[in-house]
Amino acid sequence: MPETTHHEAWADRAWGALLERTEQTAAEVGPRFPLYADPESGAWKSTSRGSWTGGFWAGLLWLRALASGAPQDRAAAAECTRRLAHWTDQDTATRGLIFWYGTALAAGPGRDGEAAGLREKAARSCLAAYDPERELVPWGAAFGGPRMLARVDAVPGLVPLLAGLAGEGQRAAHGHLTRHLTLSRTEHPPRPAWRAGPENGWTPCAEPAPGWSRTTPWLLLGLADGLHFLTDGLDSRAARGLWEAAGRLTAPRLAPASPLVPPAQEGQPSGPVDTSAAAIEAVALLKLAALARATDRGTEAERLTARARQILHRLCTGHLSARGALTDGCYDAARALAPCHELIWGDFFLAVGLAVLTGRTDPFTT
Repeated sequence: MPETTHHEAWADRAWGALLERTEQTAAEVGPRFPLYADPESGAWKSTSRGSWTGGFWAGLLWLRALASGAPQDRAAAAECTRRLAHWTDQDTATRGLIFWYGTALAAGPGRDGEAAGLREKAARSCLAAYDPERELVPWGAAFGGPRMLARVDAVPGLVPLLAGLAGEGQRAAHGHLTRHLTLSRTEHPPRPAWRAGPENGWTPCAEPAPGWSRTTPWLLLGLADGLHFLTDGLDSRAARGLWEAAGRLTAPRLAPASPLVPPAQEGQPSGPVDTSAAAIEAVALLKLAALARATDRGTEAERLTARARQILHRLCTGHLSARGALTDGCYDAARALAPCHELIWGDFFLAVGLAVLTGRTDPFTT
């Protein structure tokens, strides 16, 4: 792993602050799962089963355990991961978010075998839900509403989760990713959600609205993982198609006028921003940069890394509170739900981005 360079001292400070905040959060929520925290008091809104965000809390605990090496931290992370088991058979494509990010740091060789087993069970359940006609794992009915949706937050996590199953799993992962990328080309900016219509058609959904801050970051994250985890199963044409999609999605982000921290809703510059979207984007860009570097795309890798570093620096110097909380994340602007709060996935992706940038972890460990 590369050593931390002098100009990334700010990243070391932020990393330490995030780990301290993780300690505080663990003490506050106990056996519950943090969701979002008040920007002033820091008090968490928590859930008993984790909802779609439970894997991010488990992932943060695994990051803490890997950083400290302390047996008690490892035990806490493993116990949190075990509490996600309820979700393996729930009808939701967010099982990708839950079980990839909740187990990826735990399930490698010599680590937590129970987490690996949980991840495989979740992957097989998601594969069973795959619709070969529509070429995707449907959004599902676990959180209410229509089941046969294609939503961009069903892409990250689910692609590597499925890809871990050879053969049919790899084909499902590629189909799922390709379906979402194809739909993303239909409108600009990409529409976050589509409902299945007659004769294999798709109807745009009103919510989340086009211009939702996390649309492109979620797509980029799933795309980066697809390029990595599906490499052996892709022919040159399919791989070229994924790289072309990456170029199309990253081009607007690399433009000089592109904000480092986007508005929660494009077209509403006076509304809240969304630091969690920026943190997700930074991780996705670092992954794409690593892939570009490995495939002799040196100039592209430099541009992607520079953009990711700029985003992380802005988050750490402009939005990280004294207590180590990434503030100014927006859960749901349309409903004014936690519009400028600390979000558990924002903390997680900021921590992952810093870990990758400073060489503490490999881009595709999580």
